[in-house]
Amino acid sequence: MDNLNRRTFLKTCSTAAAAIQMGLLSGWTEELPKMCIAKYSSSPKEADGIAEEADRLTRKAIEAIGGISRFISKGDVVWIKPNIGWDRRPEQAANTNPHVVATIIKLCYEVGAKKVVISDNPCNDQRRTFANSQIQQEAEKAGAHVFFLDPRKYKKMAMNGKVLKEWEIYTDVVESNKVINVPIAKHHQLTTVTLSMKNLMGVIGGARDRYHQDSTNTLPDLAAFIKPQLTVLDAIRILTGNGPVGGNLKDVQRKDLIVAGTDYVAIDAFGATLLGHKPEDIGHIKEANARGLGKMDYASLSPKEITV
Repeated sequence: MDNLNRRTFLKTCSTAAAAIQMGLLSGWTEELPKMCIAKYSSSPKEADGIAEEADRLTRKAIEAIGGISRFISKGDVVWIKPNIGWDRRPEQAANTNPHVVATIIKLCYEVGAKKVVISDNPCNDQRRTFANSQIQQEAEKAGAHVFFLDPRKYKKMAMNGKVLKEWEIYTDVVESNKVINVPIAKHHQLTTVTLSMKNLMGVIGGARDRYHQDSTNTLPDLAAFIKPQLTVLDAIRILTGNGPVGGNLKDVQRKDLIVAGTDYVAIDAFGATLLGHKPEDIGHIKEANARGLGKMDYASLSPKEITV
């Protein structure tokens, strides 16, 4: 075999091997579940038991869809967006469970994240909200950088959405390597439900009430722009009425669930059922499905269901 033919042969073999390897890796990735519903086997009442439940459920749900390393790489700056909107205690279910947030922070650092940041644009006083939600304390213990949003860092950005052509977005969110959306499942008087798409309103500035004038379109516009890599829905406790602020423990139900996945439309559709609604009756979920942003028929994804 002359040198030219030998080089051609080796190059062909190398290319074929790479193609096979990429195909295998691609196939493996595609076979990973897009969604996991993790249910706790009991419903602990004590604070320590609920904290353990949150940690175990969160870890197992993310592990079931491929583990945090599927989403976070060494050196990443990760923005985790929980719901920290209201001056409420964890048991009132107006904000994301603080121990769910802390566990995701720990998982990110375990795979080498450079920095994990936590913040929100709350509706109530930010100091009281961050403290009373207990997210600030637990997130800081887990090593995250928790801070109040700086009004000077909102920038009008081209969104090119169906109705939102541009809007003020917090620049750090867009500049981070990865975004993890961590909503709680709850009722909302204007949008019927608050789930993952609605939770992303915490990264916008400007006249946020305008979003509610056409939430069917604004919420999918925002979600399509932010594109979170991972969504983790906290349904350990859910708020079934008088949302989004809540306050009455009679409106709180224990579901003892964590849902993790890559399809936020499917997760919101499932979350709507937890709150007693058909997904197709929720305008922004139906619209996001129609746009191809995800699957409203979450069952078609064959979500992995586990009991922890």
